[in-house]
Amino acid sequence: MLLDLRTIYFIVAVSCFVQGMLQLAAYATGRFERWPLWWGLSNILVGLGSFLVALRNLVPYSVSIDGGNVVTIAGYMLMFFAVRVFSGRALEQRYFWLAIVLVSVPVALIVRDPSAVSARLLYVSVICCLCDLAVAREAIRIARCERLYSAALLVGLYVCTASIFAVRSLLAATGEIGGPDPFGSSVVHSWMAVSAVAFIMLRSVAMVLMAAERSRNQLTELAHRDPLTGALNRGGLAQHLPTLGSQPVSLLIIDIDHFKQLNDRHGHAAGDDILRLFASVSRGIMRSDDLLARQGGDEFLAVLKNVSLEDAMVIADRIRLAFAAAVMQCPDLAVFPTLSIGVAACGQNGGDFERLIQKADEALYRSKREGRNRVEAFGETHQAA
Repeated sequence: MLLDLRTIYFIVAVSCFVQGMLQLAAYATGRFERWPLWWGLSNILVGLGSFLVALRNLVPYSVSIDGGNVVTIAGYMLMFFAVRVFSGRALEQRYFWLAIVLVSVPVALIVRDPSAVSARLLYVSVICCLCDLAVAREAIRIARCERLYSAALLVGLYVCTASIFAVRSLLAATGEIGGPDPFGSSVVHSWMAVSAVAFIMLRSVAMVLMAAERSRNQLTELAHRDPLTGALNRGGLAQHLPTLGSQPVSLLIIDIDHFKQLNDRHGHAAGDDILRLFASVSRGIMRSDDLLARQGGDEFLAVLKNVSLEDAMVIADRIRLAFAAAVMQCPDLAVFPTLSIGVAACGQNGGDFERLIQKADEALYRSKREGRNRVEAFGETHQAA
């Protein structure tokens, strides 16, 4: 069956216009970041370019072909810009627009012969293929960094459209498509265009899914973290405990000494600063896969994975000393808080985490009784002051 390529271009134009307007309307609500603005503009440009190309032989050549292809290329490059903005790695806009101009110039200046359809198809297809591959690469980065499963869908869709443009480039290079009347002259070209329409529609759906998944992850993260220090809260820690499995872990229970006196003397703002300072110091010493949780006002838990009791004592003392040094840099403090730390460990077969907390808690209270500003391990006396 031979499909009318001009009609397909009109369908692409209408589809892109509708999607573009919906994305711009979503951006206008003020509930989204800037990526829907660029994504919507890219769809509108692709739709406008497709509409102009569909008017071939109905309007001047400079409008339909030159203008249509230039606008289409700009739209495809703007899609890449939109995904970069989504990933938080926006390009310098002036250089981006300059790149669009430089890439678009050959369409209007180099390929001037109206009969050179194959050469023009080859050039535009190569540019669109490269843009799609660039978007796919950016989506892979998003999937890895943010663990967005929907980003894998976007990768697949852009790889598919890049493949279509690659095949289109080969057919144009060999002269299989093109000619004085490209509309309806090739069954393969027509079916590729139909496939592209479906993928273009699905790509916008994938972007919406990515935004929804990111929002869900951010809400989950906010629900599981202490807003002041960024440490896990009780619920967040409970979510991570099943991932510990049977691996050996060491637990630190850390209490900030003289915290109430600090608040009474300097106010709660100073207390908040000290809590944030402690969290920052601790994260700087702990490994990225260790867990830091805020249990109460001035009490924290640190879960160290695959760390022996002896090594946990060393890490605890490093945190204590680093915090003391950081506090000394704070100006105008009359009360200098210190850390009392209790340490406990469980072996290879794991164990009851509640029992581990009890052991570390006992060690913490021994640290308090022995004069504070020290590290104590469950079952033994160890002074680190």
